[in-house]
Amino acid sequence: MAVSSWTLKEKISVYKRLTRLDRPIGTLLLMWPCLMALVLAAGGMPDVKVLVIFVFGVFIMRACGCVINDFADRKLDAHVERTKNRPLASGEVSSKEVLMLFIVMALIAFSLVLFLNPLVVKLSVVGIILTIMYPFMKRVTNMPQMFLGIVWSWSIPMAYAAQLGYVPVEAWWLFAANWCWTVAYDTMYAMVDRDDDLKVGIKSTAILFGSYDRQWIALFQLAALTCFICAGWSAERGLFYGVGISSFIVFSAYQQWLIYSRERALCFKAFLNNNWAGFALFIALAADYILPY
Repeated sequence: MAVSSWTLKEKISVYKRLTRLDRPIGTLLLMWPCLMALVLAAGGMPDVKVLVIFVFGVFIMRACGCVINDFADRKLDAHVERTKNRPLASGEVSSKEVLMLFIVMALIAFSLVLFLNPLVVKLSVVGIILTIMYPFMKRVTNMPQMFLGIVWSWSIPMAYAAQLGYVPVEAWWLFAANWCWTVAYDTMYAMVDRDDDLKVGIKSTAILFGSYDRQWIALFQLAALTCFICAGWSAERGLFYGVGISSFIVFSAYQQWLIYSRERALCFKAFLNNNWAGFALFIALAADYILPY
């Protein structure tokens, strides 16, 4: 019994690492723009059922993305310093287990949207297809981060569709903002792995941009900022949202300072710092609806 119990604990630990539940940064980066979309679409507090479904959906779909990514990279992760101890790369789980886990979680995620309107269901099918496609983009293009930006932003039109039944122009400003922001912070992330990626043949914007990586990241940060402002303007947001925009500028400047030397640890720290940028922007948006001024 003791051996069996310990085996179960080990298996749970492996699955936790496989789905990155032990590293919630990706979930949080996916969550903030999704919550912003729900708040903007609702003009304040979103429908509780919709909110619960999307929060659970974000957790499940981020886990799905991690699992299918590990399956796609199963022959490469062992050669990259940061990923060599991932469960599939280290042989702790089999490819069959990983695929079964992905299918189960994808079905759970899809079952959630069945409680929403048909437009959301249709958009969710596209979202699952995009999630499956993303890990393979790094084999065929130097711009997988740009494809990830689409995947990472897909919850935005889904949120508007769930709340309103259609997707207004305002949603696409937020979509564009998050797309640019994702390209910026995922390029920071790719800078951490650049040397290893060059050895094993993985493509990324960090490699594509080369010595101009910081400048391109700054350009995408500026574009994201502009689109966030346009999204707020379209929704007639005010003072507190402006404070959130100001905080986004400060965080972006700090991240530029961190990546200046291109040191792996500092680039990773810059990537992680984007969580606080997203959190601050979401809190500012929520405050703009809640607090009088």
